[in-house]
Amino acid sequence: MSRDWLERHQVVIYFAVIVLAIACGLASGSLRALEMLITPAIAVLMYAMFLQIPFLGLRAALADRRFMAALLTANFVLIPLLVWLITLPLTDHRALLIGASLVLLTPCIDYVVVFTHLGKGDSKLILSATPVLLVLQFALLPVYLPLMLSGEASLSVPSAPFLEAFLLLIIAPLGLAIATEWLSDRAPTVRAWRNAWLWLPVPAMSAVLFLVIGSQIDLIAQDAGALMPVLPVYIGFAILAPMAGALAARLYDLHAEAARAVAFSSATRNSLVVLPLALALPDELRLLAASAVVAQTIVELTAELIYLRVIPRSVGSVTNLGGA
Repeated sequence: MSRDWLERHQVVIYFAVIVLAIACGLASGSLRALEMLITPAIAVLMYAMFLQIPFLGLRAALADRRFMAALLTANFVLIPLLVWLITLPLTDHRALLIGASLVLLTPCIDYVVVFTHLGKGDSKLILSATPVLLVLQFALLPVYLPLMLSGEASLSVPSAPFLEAFLLLIIAPLGLAIATEWLSDRAPTVRAWRNAWLWLPVPAMSAVLFLVIGSQIDLIAQDAGALMPVLPVYIGFAILAPMAGALAARLYDLHAEAARAVAFSSATRNSLVVLPLALALPDELRLLAASAVVAQTIVELTAELIYLRVIPRSVGSVTNLGGA
């Protein structure tokens, strides 16, 4: 088994892990105890993922200005507007509104690269843009989230747990990854360490999916009735988000592969990273909000299988290919 094999088959691996996690979680409520492992597992995953991102080559990511403009317009202008509109029916469901807003406002920075590649998009552009997406989503989330909420709902979300999760899950792994990248060009031992970690994103993602879904699926089952209002929101997002990405690509006259990359980025969200934020909410909100985040992951992964067929056929034809 090689790294290339893992990367080519990771989508199948993830779905197999999800099925296994659902089966094990529903068969044994004892998996709830695995919840304590989610945060450290995500920290390991983020370090492994960050090691694959060329942070020291960030200038190259900014070189393609039209692509970056389309990507940022889609993810931080059009998508927030879409999220605000489609979550209006959740106004009376505070936990669902917070959970849905958390996950839908944050663009994915990891397996979106894989889906973009499988969907005949420019995965290299997405990979090079991940540092920008990462920084901006966590800079803007504290701005956008209160706008999605109203009245007392915004007051019930404490900032300290969010800051703690941000430091532990983003800043610490990010700093270590950048230091590792810098030192790997200067120390053979660090280079060997980094090369070993490059094997881990798929196993680490699989472990996180198992921990998250296995520990939360019984809660989702118990909350199935309470989660019903958010499912049309996720389905609507899955349909409209790639259209928003295609629109942004057309506005900036991107070629087909770059346009598909923007469409995949617009539709793929950062659920595994924001889950600890949902779990940091007050007790009266945390369980249902976390269940809403996990439910979005399941809906999204199902939608990705449709995107792999639809986006290559449609997005290239609705954008102006004169920019190719």
